[in-house]
Amino acid sequence: VQLVESGGGLVQFGGSLRLSCAASGFTFSSYVMSWYRQAPGKERELVALISPGGGSTNYADSVKGRFTISRDNGKNTVYLQMNSLKPEDTAIYYCYAWGNYWGQGTQVTVSS
Repeated sequence: VQLVESGGGLVQFGGSLRLSCAASGFTFSSYVMSWYRQAPGKERELVALISPGGGSTNYADSVKGRFTISRDNGKNTVYLQMNSLKPEDTAIYYCYAWGNYWGQGTQVTVSS
């Protein structure tokens, strides 16, 4: 089983990034997929999740209206489009296959 995140980096306040998480080794289309993040000195928190078919999504209040989670079951990939980024969005972002598997994380840094 592998979950490999990519797309993180350094971006200025107000900028955008798109994270990707490529999955393998399990039946991706059967899983709720999610993104979590963990900032230095803080607990890991749920950012967004998406149902197996992609028809239902949910977001943390702090990112509603700015972030969009999506998935492509044909490519076994889940995405997180992040717009209007703020310094407080700085964290390591993790992909999570609900109940089972974590990715290794990708760093997102938003400069002011």
